[in-house]
Amino acid sequence: MAKYMLIMRGTDESNAAMMASIDEAMAATGRFIEEMLKAGVLLAAEGLDDPGQGVVVDFGGDAPVVTDGPYGETRELFGGYFLLDVASKQEAVEWARRVPAVRGSKIEVRRVAEADEVPPGSGNDGEI
Repeated sequence: MAKYMLIMRGTDESNAAMMASIDEAMAATGRFIEEMLKAGVLLAAEGLDDPGQGVVVDFGGDAPVVTDGPYGETRELFGGYFLLDVASKQEAVEWARRVPAVRGSKIEVRRVAEADEVPPGSGNDGEI
């Protein structure tokens, strides 16, 4: 078994479309979560707050610079995720294809690296 993250990415347009029918979107997402729970693959699922409420810490210069709001260009924003424990990348992709997403959004499928995969001497021993 391996962990995969299904990263929900939306645009201003797809986010607006979702908000226009938020009750329906939430109900569909609830049903999808129930399916994943029954299948025993869901480890976690979270949605993120409005990007305008966040800050960006930019490490592009000598000292970190903090600015309000989302990234400079917001063609696509990370809106939330599902964390799955599945047998293969293909199974993760099959779950991603079933996400009740609105037209214009995307789901990025990424494997979560295990702590023992971090190279020795990288300064990260897998602990936070």
